[in-house]
Amino acid sequence: MGSQDPRQALCGGPDAMPDARPIHRVYVDGFWIDKTEVTNAEYQKFADATGYVTIAERTPRAEDFPGAPPENLVAGSVVFTPPDHPVPLKDHYAWWAYVKGANWRHPLGPESDLDGRENYPVVHVAYPDALAYAKWAGKRLPTEAEWEFAARGGLAGALYTWGDELKPEGQWMANIYQGKFPLDDKAADGFAGAGPVGRFPPNRFGLFDMAGNVWEWCSDWYRPDYYKTLAALDKPARNPRGPAKSFDPSEPFEKKRVHRGGSFLCTEQYCTRYMVGTRGKGEVSTGSNHLGFRCIKDLP
Repeated sequence: MGSQDPRQALCGGPDAMPDARPIHRVYVDGFWIDKTEVTNAEYQKFADATGYVTIAERTPRAEDFPGAPPENLVAGSVVFTPPDHPVPLKDHYAWWAYVKGANWRHPLGPESDLDGRENYPVVHVAYPDALAYAKWAGKRLPTEAEWEFAARGGLAGALYTWGDELKPEGQWMANIYQGKFPLDDKAADGFAGAGPVGRFPPNRFGLFDMAGNVWEWCSDWYRPDYYKTLAALDKPARNPRGPAKSFDPSEPFEKKRVHRGGSFLCTEQYCTRYMVGTRGKGEVSTGSNHLGFRCIKDLP
């Protein structure tokens, strides 16, 4: 479990991703996992059956955002918004915008809808929103170890869920970013932005989109040094479930869970977290239009 420094690999990108090391051994018990990310159609069934309202659909409470102007306390979510000019790649705020009225029903903002997107992965789901769906479905969210075991499909040590070449025989294997990031997605893989689930070849376990398309929530709290803790054990970690609490040195007061798999915005120019052993992170009450999830179920 984990990744070498991606900068050493062809098309590995500029990010060293030290939180994905050291590589260590884990053991996980058997489980079932969804073949695809949870889709809009599936989430619609859940929302219709339960009346559940996602965090992005709720008006933010003033007590949760002290000092915020009342006019800013409007329901919405974060949407990728390409700039119209080159920007420093160290400033991710240059291509993200809080869009009032954006949520899973309106993924690009209030003027958008789900017509024709029924088989796209549901997005703008915060961690509690994913957790609520999983509980309703009689499932749960995967641990980071379970997710990586499934994503590898038996290919221990490979760079990608399908092997070691980014484009075997010239074929794109995942929905990632082509073109000059973040200005112009050339969509050489067939999709600019998110795409329908299951459009690329599955891995050897029959699982689709374990790389690219949208990030996926895992149940582990995020800590950049957690792998060091597991690697220090004198035997493979058995069913590791993450650290006891979250800690991100860059935002020490934010509670974050692990993201896995990368998204349609991953590119060798900025972030190659479609590489199977690498990691992401996100504040638990925040969603975006490149973050979704899939569920797992324990064996009887």
